[in-house]
Amino acid sequence: MTPTLTAPATLAWSDALVLDMPVMDAVHEEFVELLARVVQAPDGELLPLWSALIAHTQEHFDREDQWMRATGFAAGNCHATQHKVVLQVLREGEARGHGGDLAVVRQMADELGIWFPQHAQSMDASLALHLRSAGYDPETGALAQPERLPQAAIHGCGGATCADTALA
Repeated sequence: MTPTLTAPATLAWSDALVLDMPVMDAVHEEFVELLARVVQAPDGELLPLWSALIAHTQEHFDREDQWMRATGFAAGNCHATQHKVVLQVLREGEARGHGGDLAVVRQMADELGIWFPQHAQSMDASLALHLRSAGYDPETGALAQPERLPQAAIHGCGGATCADTALA
């Protein structure tokens, strides 16, 4: 009997991805919708949709990186570093796709659907908690409780499991 291969399930927006930060949740939902369009795209539409996903992801990550800088994260923290690495990989996939290798773009899209929930439920959830604890308004940049910001720059992702002190 020959095993049947099935396509990976497309990531769908769900309550498990909601972080109770409306601005972040809206951007994440848009990301999930764009990714689903990429995964389902016929070959002729794949690269334009991939490029649109990269542009959206750049804006998405830039916004989160700005929030981190405004609230005490060190420039080289692991969350921002992961953003840079993911964008670099997405752009490499775009270049390979323009070189005719659409399969690598499709594989990257599938892998992105696996990576994103883990990123959102760990690093982004920690960032959302950090922003809420300082009373940070991501739309205006206003801080309601600046005294709750860390005294030293955050080098980890902002959560207890990857903060500098978690390694001690």
